[in-house]
Amino acid sequence: MQNWYHIIPKNTGLSIYAWIIFCILPFYFIFRTSGTWEIIFGILMILLFFTAYRVSFLSKGWTVYLSVSVEMVISIVMTVYLGYVYFGLFLAFYIGNLQHKIRFITLYVIHLVTTIAAVTIGFFTQNAIFLSQLPFIIFSVIGVILLPITLYYRNKREKLESELRDANQKLSRMAVLEERQRIARDLHDTLGQKLSLIGLKSDLSGKLVDVKPDKAKSEIDDIHQTARTALKEVRQMVSDMKGTKLEDEITRIQQVLEAARIKCHLNGNPQLKSISLLVENVLSMCLKEAVTNVVKHSQAASCHVTITQTPEEVCLQIADNGRGMTKDKDLYSENGLQGMKERLEFVNGRLAIASGNGTTLTIQVPSVLHRTEQEGSS
Repeated sequence: MQNWYHIIPKNTGLSIYAWIIFCILPFYFIFRTSGTWEIIFGILMILLFFTAYRVSFLSKGWTVYLSVSVEMVISIVMTVYLGYVYFGLFLAFYIGNLQHKIRFITLYVIHLVTTIAAVTIGFFTQNAIFLSQLPFIIFSVIGVILLPITLYYRNKREKLESELRDANQKLSRMAVLEERQRIARDLHDTLGQKLSLIGLKSDLSGKLVDVKPDKAKSEIDDIHQTARTALKEVRQMVSDMKGTKLEDEITRIQQVLEAARIKCHLNGNPQLKSISLLVENVLSMCLKEAVTNVVKHSQAASCHVTITQTPEEVCLQIADNGRGMTKDKDLYSENGLQGMKERLEFVNGRLAIASGNGTTLTIQVPSVLHRTEQEGSS
């Protein structure tokens, strides 16, 4: 609803100057009458209408229906006796802003019926006045018919768009939080163990340096190697954080499989269309993890990677002809599958595993995230 000080309706498709004319026109029709009492009556009706009009926006409960009823009665009286039908547009605007469907339909039907009935009666009682402003009356009746429906569905659409933007922002915040947690886990797994090892070997080297110099030198060499390995892993982790396109990851996994003497068969187009960078990065990381598992654990001779994209989702399938997975263990408890599952959950994705003559991983991610981002930016 509007704020209390908004006398003139906004966002109706009509210029503010048109609404000013509709506010001034009743005085024109009132002063065309010859009697003093008619002029006083008309001015009182105008003041009462706009008072009730503002009350209808500010009130709740039964006072809303009372104020709207008063407005409808005034609109009918002004139409029949003074040939002023434009109050119906103000009522149409108010009805179009109602969010409750039953209230909207009820008031819309009542207002439409009473307006058409009043205009019909007015043509017989105020024929000359009605004929002189016939185009404006036709315009007003059309506005009474179309304006509430247009406003009702536009407000409903804007509400849904607002909810989608809020949901998308919440999802983005959750993704950032999850990425921070993932970075913390990766740092702990990558550096924690190696730094602890470096600390232990440093203490041992300090104790052996005077007693067994050769053994101390060997421990120091191990410290240097461990530090270099940790540095390499940190650089790799930072590279992964920058984000990877699926097309680039496909090239890398083909090289990895070729080096492991596993035949790689690619089906589908890795150049994804209309997909967010977040989703594509998650798919790339999952593909990398899946192929790493094939190389390390499957003992396979071939690996098939299938990419399928529809307007609703992207499906990524990695199938090998290896030994399969041990069925007496939790499938998600090892080989990085839990991390894949957690990443996919934040983009509403799903991970399915089938193990028989080899292992098949099926990854499905909806494309809806990118469309909501577009709506939010429009």
